[in-house]
Amino acid sequence: MTDHLDAVLRAHKAGRAAGTTSVCSAHPLVLAAAMRQAAEDGGFLLVEATSNQVDQFGGYTGMRPGDFRALVARIADEEGFPQDALVLGGDHLGPNTWQGEPEAPAMAKAEDLVRAYAAAGYTKLHLDCSMPLQGDAAPLADEVVARRAARLLAAAEEAAPDASALRYVIGTEVPVPGGAHETIDALAPTPPDAARATLAAHRAAFEAVGHGDAWSRILALVVQPGVEFDHLRVFDYDPDHTRDLQHVLDDEPDMVFEAHSTDYQLVEGLTALVHDHWAVLKVGPGLTFALREALFALAAIEDQLVPEGERSHLLDVIEQRMLAEPSRWERYYEGDADEQRIARRFSYSDRMRYSLPDPAIEAARERLFANLEGTGIPEPLLSQYLPAQYARVRRGLLASNPRELVLDRVRDALRPYSTACGAARPASSSSSPTIGAPR
Repeated sequence: MTDHLDAVLRAHKAGRAAGTTSVCSAHPLVLAAAMRQAAEDGGFLLVEATSNQVDQFGGYTGMRPGDFRALVARIADEEGFPQDALVLGGDHLGPNTWQGEPEAPAMAKAEDLVRAYAAAGYTKLHLDCSMPLQGDAAPLADEVVARRAARLLAAAEEAAPDASALRYVIGTEVPVPGGAHETIDALAPTPPDAARATLAAHRAAFEAVGHGDAWSRILALVVQPGVEFDHLRVFDYDPDHTRDLQHVLDDEPDMVFEAHSTDYQLVEGLTALVHDHWAVLKVGPGLTFALREALFALAAIEDQLVPEGERSHLLDVIEQRMLAEPSRWERYYEGDADEQRIARRFSYSDRMRYSLPDPAIEAARERLFANLEGTGIPEPLLSQYLPAQYARVRRGLLASNPRELVLDRVRDALRPYSTACGAARPASSSSSPTIGAPR
């Protein structure tokens, strides 16, 4: 499966502006939408589970790595998506979930986490030890992060059915999983010298644990290109701010940059990131944000068509379940009760995604779909609430049923990534920009 990643790397290093989208979501509708987009693009699909979503204890989804793998495979079968076009990865694998513990127990759990992913056949592993643990001085020195990452690499090499198939991602300046927790006032890209120091520290640490040979399988380095989002604001990519950083990997023939928190970037920003060697673009909350937009739009249509006693009351059910389990969101959203209510529903960071698998919410979603399948969706209402989908329905490109409309709205969040990564363009196309060419 890593042949797909290697092909992107080779194309990028050969001078093509080639890249790949990394879909970081465990929601079945998001995964189905991503498979449809990848099928249309004619490429492979990289899906990554994040360490707090899926771990050896179940994560917040209740799934272990093998369970998530089975879920993705089942959805692929349902969608007719080829299994050999799937690449599975693990995101932020490390002691993220156990930051409140001392190094010894936290890292022991992190090693077990990585072993579970590697043993389950995941081939792209992001080793993330950038977070301080109990008793650590912050920020962590590169050498500490690298030493811990080397422990995880050794665990993965030992547990994988075929260690040669593993591809790793490293980095010490790693954005917070799932978007920033707080309002951001300013954001600076990683200094080039800091990125070089990260590379040197990791190379030395891997050699120290007897795995220096794995260096050629380090697929990507995570650095901060000045891209992020908080609850209300998106920081857009500015190539002028990374002119020197872009060249840090010029002497690394097997490595590109990986960009985290690219959610909500405009297509021109995503395209510029790929051009400037951020060849792996990760997206997660932006996809469930689009899913939520579609579900809320359908609920508004339902309000117009279905008697109150028969409605799904999806928004009310979501609010009730989120208030019943505040531990899922309250540490992320500050402000008074009204500000928190708005954030729960509409924040870019989309912590609602933690609650969507709730059985009561899923039952309301199913009722919403059933109600609208029963009534049908009049075109004027579709135009009012989902205008892009309305246009595709009118052109005969999209069926006007709830599931199809939701999947297409999620694909609206993925289409800019396909354009930026060149997935829909043949290799010989003259429209594919060459790296280093003027923009």
